[in-house]
Amino acid sequence: MEVLETIVIHSTEVEGKETVVCSVDIDKAKAEFIWTLQATWHLVNTRLEMDQAFDQPVCKKKKLWEMVAEKVIAKLRESEVTNVTVKAYECDLKWRNLLATYRKNAERAKRLGVNSVHWEFFKAMHEVLGKSREEVEAQRRAKLSGTRVGNAMASKRFTPILPTPPVTSAAPCSARPPQDVLQLYMELQERKMNMWAQQKALEERKIEAINNLAQAISSLAEKNSMQMSKDGH
Repeated sequence: MEVLETIVIHSTEVEGKETVVCSVDIDKAKAEFIWTLQATWHLVNTRLEMDQAFDQPVCKKKKLWEMVAEKVIAKLRESEVTNVTVKAYECDLKWRNLLATYRKNAERAKRLGVNSVHWEFFKAMHEVLGKSREEVEAQRRAKLSGTRVGNAMASKRFTPILPTPPVTSAAPCSARPPQDVLQLYMELQERKMNMWAQQKALEERKIEAINNLAQAISSLAEKNSMQMSKDGH
């Protein structure tokens, strides 16, 4: 029985040996959220429920992850798990780890079959993330069936609004359709936003660590000054 699992660790956070400066760093490490199996399941279920919101071309991912964190905390407290706080960036990074593991197991399922995957989160994630575009479109049409929009789509009494392609003097025959170009552009923009949000979270953690170190040094210097004053008397 083989379970594939991937953990994404940023190189800026791994620097070989750790140096304990003072008790402030120890307290900070203890305050970091520990992902138990129960908390991870709450994150997976919450993120999958909000998958359509995350798939919107224009959305504020930071706000969505803050909502995810709030829902995870609420579910933990309903399970009588109190005194826990998980931040939005922690949910985001944990989901990226889960997503990387899911993709590796999905490739394994394609080669060896679904029964070869024993990762506990695979089935729940695959039911949502493993759907093809055709299946998603079919479900969307089924939901619209009987409504005005659905009837208009069925009778083709509407004109889809497509982006206007740029005017070129001699466009090659193998040029991509406007829909594909727009989709590629949106995917690139989303990747840039994700990288920016991740970098911002890391910078905030660096600033917080620097402030804690400065406070510790100041406190230590003050103690040394007081001790020297006592020795002088």
